[in-house]
Amino acid sequence: MDTTNAPQIIEHLSKSLNFTPFVTRWIPGTAKFVLAGQPPRANGIIEILQLNKTEMKSIASIDHSKGVKTGQFLDLDFVFGDFDGKLCILDLETKKIKYEVKAHDQIINALDTCSYGVPEIVTGSRDGCVRVWDPRQKAPVVSLEPIDKEVIPDAWSVAFGNAIGDERMIACGYDNGDVKLFDLKKNQLVWDTNVQNGVCGIEFDRKDIQMNKLVATTLESKINIFDLRTFNKGYATLTHEGQKSTIWGVKHLPQNRDLFATQGGNGALNLYKYIYPPQRQIQDTDGQTRGVVGKLELLNKQEICQQPISSLDWNADKLGLAVLCGLDQTCKVVITTKLNLY
Repeated sequence: MDTTNAPQIIEHLSKSLNFTPFVTRWIPGTAKFVLAGQPPRANGIIEILQLNKTEMKSIASIDHSKGVKTGQFLDLDFVFGDFDGKLCILDLETKKIKYEVKAHDQIINALDTCSYGVPEIVTGSRDGCVRVWDPRQKAPVVSLEPIDKEVIPDAWSVAFGNAIGDERMIACGYDNGDVKLFDLKKNQLVWDTNVQNGVCGIEFDRKDIQMNKLVATTLESKINIFDLRTFNKGYATLTHEGQKSTIWGVKHLPQNRDLFATQGGNGALNLYKYIYPPQRQIQDTDGQTRGVVGKLELLNKQEICQQPISSLDWNADKLGLAVLCGLDQTCKVVITTKLNLY
């Protein structure tokens, strides 16, 4: 890896916290972000911080009855899931919860939102269920539940994709290594595979385009990339050995879908570029069209935290600006340079 002309990952600001942070997200269109997690008392906290020149200033703090495990913005409302299985929508202006439902029997491990067309939320829980919610009603729109009630895999990660017109897909990753792709329009499972290790993070490179790539990060430092443009008994797959630790999550750059960062269990932030092959499709011996996967290039890496990076979010307005938090009870703002050259 030649880093002389590579993007540099610079730690801009750092703040120590008195709680364990699990999720951080920029408030759309602002220099503020939300930081949520669990204090030692096992209740929940949602803090709103403002980015000033030389500091992160806390401007509001909202208490919640249980620890907050995951969260995402739906327009300007903060949607979060807690350790008790509740799904809540917080209005940041009034600081009041305007929607609450007991979504799962156990902790909500992951959620994602989609505001293209009908606003929807997908949740994944330790109870093995993945459910899709319309915030205008209290019952789930879709509920994917495990068939085998004896051995129930945890749903560790969920993501929306292919949100064009009335089309919509969800991808789910489980602790037994299963990756499933579910078509919400057809209401059917369209594809599943197993990547041998628990899937900690999953994300489409873009939500609002015809599905292009899906990245799933796992235990034991594996990054799995699926080219979703061509289906032939499955999708073309690339498995890459990332940092020597669990990879807790993946975040694509909003301004460039071929660049993404991974959250290392060793506290490192790795920045990758996906390079497409000369041809994305070839004809196999039976005359069928088959997808061809590209390759992955590590642009740079930087140890940011002492413990795993639990959450990362790129700023949609400012190229290279990101906020992250780690299990060492720190929150950091990082700047990544030269991303406009890719």
